[in-house]
Amino acid sequence: MKRWSSLLCMGCALTVLAIGSWAASARSETPAVKPSIKTGFDDVRPIVGKYCVKCHTGAKGRGGLALDGFNDQASVLKKPKVWEKVSKYLHGGMMPPEGKPKPTPAELDAVYAWLDDDVLKVDCTTGKKDPGRVTIRRLNRAEYDNTIRDLVGIAVRPAEDFPSDDVGYGFDNNGDVLSMPPILTEKYLAAAEKVVDAAWKSDDARKRILICQPADKKQNRECARKILRAFANRAWRRPAADDEIKRLLRFVEAADKNGEPFETGVQFALEAVLTSPHFLFRVEIDKEKGEASHPINDWELATRLSYFLWSSMPDEELFNHARKSDLHNPEVLEAQTRRMLKDPKAHALVENFADQWLLIRNLKSATPDTALFPNFDEPLRRAMQKETELYFENVVREDRSIIDFIDSDYTFVNDRLAKHYGIDGVKGDEFRKVTLKDGRRGGVLTQASVLTVTSNPTRTSPVKRGKFILDNILGTPPPPPPPDVPALKEDKEVADSVSLRQRMELHRSNPACASCHQKMDPLGFGFENFDAVGAWRDRDGKNAIDPAGVLPGGAAFKGPAELKTILKANQQDFAHCLTEKMLTYALGRGLERPDRCVVEEVTREVVRNKYTFSSLVLGIVKSEPFLMRRGK
Repeated sequence: MKRWSSLLCMGCALTVLAIGSWAASARSETPAVKPSIKTGFDDVRPIVGKYCVKCHTGAKGRGGLALDGFNDQASVLKKPKVWEKVSKYLHGGMMPPEGKPKPTPAELDAVYAWLDDDVLKVDCTTGKKDPGRVTIRRLNRAEYDNTIRDLVGIAVRPAEDFPSDDVGYGFDNNGDVLSMPPILTEKYLAAAEKVVDAAWKSDDARKRILICQPADKKQNRECARKILRAFANRAWRRPAADDEIKRLLRFVEAADKNGEPFETGVQFALEAVLTSPHFLFRVEIDKEKGEASHPINDWELATRLSYFLWSSMPDEELFNHARKSDLHNPEVLEAQTRRMLKDPKAHALVENFADQWLLIRNLKSATPDTALFPNFDEPLRRAMQKETELYFENVVREDRSIIDFIDSDYTFVNDRLAKHYGIDGVKGDEFRKVTLKDGRRGGVLTQASVLTVTSNPTRTSPVKRGKFILDNILGTPPPPPPPDVPALKEDKEVADSVSLRQRMELHRSNPACASCHQKMDPLGFGFENFDAVGAWRDRDGKNAIDPAGVLPGGAAFKGPAELKTILKANQQDFAHCLTEKMLTYALGRGLERPDRCVVEEVTREVVRNKYTFSSLVLGIVKSEPFLMRRGK
């Protein structure tokens, strides 16, 4: 669902008291029973007027949000996204700031019931569901290189010369932002030539492509037809039409007329295949007229599945199922999904999903101050990234519980990272699985990679770390900060005399900031024992570290181990969040209101299957948005 950036930290807001306790605010292990309340606009309007309208009126309403212009139910339904945002932060306990009047439980129940039943309700029982529509999109850089690798069988990476891909909804495979800048046309032409030249220098690659050799010129056309059809079918990820093959044969014929060898003509035709939109773009054909929803065909499903799990083209086994038109069979689809997760190419999930979800791609550009953190160097940077990637890959390969991402008793280290963590008995550059015994570490939140990318160059950032947890673990990202908020004082004299926690407390005394910071900061300070490069510490300069905190609702903790225990208690919240992230990545588009039903359904399946990673993936690939598309 498209998130709204207009709702800023509010001094007064529609949300509630921080719901009883942190755990109580989360989704329970079984779906909560809705209160048996029937409310309408007339019941809710006085509540909104009492607690919200004073701060959210007209063009100057807090956060750019005006709630005074809604005079009846019809006016509300014209702007449902306003109320989607209200609902998001209402359930997330983001507002109001301390010291402001708070709605009573009965008033809150009335607002919840109205929002859920009359404003934002999506009928998940009707047979007429909307699977959404994925924009035609080009292969991103990783997908291009991986596809060339699997198509031609050579390890070249021509996409390294391409412009960086834009990011939408957290991922760089989003069709809406994968634009086609003019420079890419030149890059694609150069890349195709580079790939074909490299293939001709490799005996294995040439044999893979040249599946026949003409005995004389009379056989040139038929032999070229076989070669080009086989190559185009794989490159375009569907059977090439006869007229398409005829157009490719013209390159061979033109080369022959110019006295060029047979293979030269084939090379020109192969370059044409690689610069065709059918190769560069993932195209799904709408055979239905109008807006009718319909299943994608088996070739398109094979392509969706392979680019989801491998960031590459389908292999021959997937192509065979597409030819037999049985990939929509649930048993076949599940078997293929499980097979693909075990394949080494599933490492693409680590590189292209996990590294973006966990922000690990930012580690390459992180610049910790080496004067303050002299132990940080390039070998440590590489070790940090390797740990997180091996950890994620282990969850996938062993089909472990996704709750391991929050906490576990193991990780992967080499001697460099083990020394950084204070783990004894690890020698050599090779990474190995180690058991964690002191409770300090475990899960991705205490890994040096995540801790470093959520820090500033000279110090930790409880705000960044808290925001990371809200966004990527709990699925309740805070709104952006209000404009013109003064920066935290960073000079050395202040830092030596006043702890970071004390400076943050002064900073959030601004009412416009307090409502967001009261939820972000405790989460961030819970990991304050880890410095800006993820090493454990008990002091920050002259000041003792205080990692204790109280979350909205009253749940208290004394340090990272207890905080992770609280986060683990919200397992279904995390499963819901990770489902949203992975469904967004799998579809290559942002989620919309109808996708709520799918997210809830997949989350329930994950819970029923004890949170196994495969249950998350299978829930997504068997969902209607993955198997179908809307016509327009």
